[in-house]
Amino acid sequence: MLTAARVRPSPGPAQAIAARAVACLRLEVATYPKPGLVSPVDRGAHADMDAALLNQSADTLGPYFAALAEAGARGTGMATLRAIGIAAEAAMLTATNGVNTHRGAIFGLGLLTAAAGFREANGGGRPLGGLVADLWGEAIAAGPVSPHSHGSVAARRYRAGGARREAALGFPTIDTVALPALRHARTLRPDEPEAVRVQLCFALVAVVEDTNLLHRGGPAGLAFARMAARDFLDGGGIGRPDWRLRARAVHEAFVARNLSPGGCADLLAMTLFVDGADP
Repeated sequence: MLTAARVRPSPGPAQAIAARAVACLRLEVATYPKPGLVSPVDRGAHADMDAALLNQSADTLGPYFAALAEAGARGTGMATLRAIGIAAEAAMLTATNGVNTHRGAIFGLGLLTAAAGFREANGGGRPLGGLVADLWGEAIAAGPVSPHSHGSVAARRYRAGGARREAALGFPTIDTVALPALRHARTLRPDEPEAVRVQLCFALVAVVEDTNLLHRGGPAGLAFARMAARDFLDGGGIGRPDWRLRARAVHEAFVARNLSPGGCADLLAMTLFVDGADP
């Protein structure tokens, strides 16, 4: 197994890929208001973490994203990627005193950094999600599942697809929902990147079967979250002058119900990464 002592930043493309991944995690944290999620303004529905802790966690993961990019460049198998991911999770938990800040991002964004490393080394213009599915999709689908993680428990209890199915299929939600929402949001507020990210977050919450929401609120909580996000979007989203007040009201409603779409937060960062990497 890899240990923190053996994973070091490396020069060149892998380090650049890792820096982009960390930057995308930090952009997710910086965005406000996101329903139920941590930002520099407040903790959202999370009593155990704040923006400073999330940023510290993101910075801790940089060397592991670089290691994943290097492994992807070599065309390595899923077993090696999984070992790096386990080491990254251990480093995260050490840095956060045991708080799970980015387990989902280590998995999803980690796979995308590996795919970016492969593409950098081998050329071609394949989308990163498609590369993940082609290179590691079968191994992801057949791989071990954490029996005790909140997302895994919720996925089994409610028969939801979860992050593993999304990854095995090449992150179709990014291509079919997130990237179109991101591009549309830029037409509404081309000079306001934070507003664009808020719109992207709401677009994801409106459709994603987020197992974090299922864990915290069950099917009723998921249904409430989707409806609230859809109402925000159908009412004009960030195209309205009062969009920030409306988004904050949804955020506060999520906090009152202890709802947090952590899977959508991961997908937000992953979408920003893909948007900056894919043609």
